[in-house]
Amino acid sequence: MATTRGPRFWRSISKNDCLGPVYNCAKFGAFLKNDNETVLDTVSSAQVKQYRCLECGKAFPFKSRLIRHAVIHSGVKNFKCDECGKQFTQKADLTKHLLIHSGVKNFKCDECGKRFTQKSQFNKHLLIHSGVKNFKCDECGKQFTQKGNLTQHLLIHSGVKNFKCDECGKQFTWKTGLTQHLLIHSGNFKCDECGKQFTQKSNLTQHLLIHSGVKNFKCNECGQRFTWKTDLTQHLLIHSGVKNFKCDECGKQFTQKGNLTQHLLIHSGVKNFKCDECGKQFTWKTGLSQHLLIHSGVKNFKCDECGKLFTLKGDFNKHLLIHSGVKNFKYLHLQETGLCGTVKKNRWHMVKETFKGYIRELVQEIVGE
Repeated sequence: MATTRGPRFWRSISKNDCLGPVYNCAKFGAFLKNDNETVLDTVSSAQVKQYRCLECGKAFPFKSRLIRHAVIHSGVKNFKCDECGKQFTQKADLTKHLLIHSGVKNFKCDECGKRFTQKSQFNKHLLIHSGVKNFKCDECGKQFTQKGNLTQHLLIHSGVKNFKCDECGKQFTWKTGLTQHLLIHSGNFKCDECGKQFTQKSNLTQHLLIHSGVKNFKCNECGQRFTWKTDLTQHLLIHSGVKNFKCDECGKQFTQKGNLTQHLLIHSGVKNFKCDECGKQFTWKTGLSQHLLIHSGVKNFKCDECGKLFTLKGDFNKHLLIHSGVKNFKYLHLQETGLCGTVKKNRWHMVKETFKGYIRELVQEIVGE
């Protein structure tokens, strides 16, 4: 009789367990040459997994594999990466990890050209192109290509947030969320042009486009150009005339939610931005920034006609009307809307309608004047 040992995972196997001469073992799939011989192949790794982990229930065909697996539950990580300090429970995992630092990526996707260090990562990636999503969330119906993604998704519905920021107390469902958030407190990426800081390199890259002056997105309606496509998309709402966001206080409607949010500050009466020079307070930071130019004494806008200097571009534009010689101005815009069709000779009134254009429309939409 061939006897295995171990109080929890091992058991005895005898010829009485088999069906006799020459034959397939009914319990373990092993074979005998005759009824007097013992089992030659005690355990077939493909057929029997008799060593079960009491922690997680996973089964293994060999005791050595169970012992190696048990280290995971112990929390002991004796294998450390000299490159980044990451630790592992098994040497094989460290070996796989080292491939990341080597830069070697032997597995290439024929669909998109993306390369991978490990075959397991490559195989998972291929599922994306297959379109097959076998893992479905019972809560919301969302489907996933990989079981791991579904497991991560389910945490959203659980409401569990185990990762907390020590700086501000904000909690996160995933560690990656906390890691990204911590960058806010560090401010690692700085713009050399204006000194503005960003938590992520991608945000800095986007910001640098502002200084480049590149504006590849043009509005076919009015010709205005934008640095980002998102800004053009938002701008197009103005021409559409659709205003889905309404103020419950005064009934004014807006094309963009952000404009409504800004407008609501007017009704709140909150003015958090104060001028240290004169004490004047403002609802928005932009208002304070414009106001501070007055105290700076800087006048960058010069009239070519008379040489007069101005601090604010708005004041400069109003001044230019004096030299234009225009005396009368008809409220064409208001006339089209049916609100007004009168002729105004007041120069100040004329200035407001003539030069503000698109900027004026946006400001009016926010302020509600």
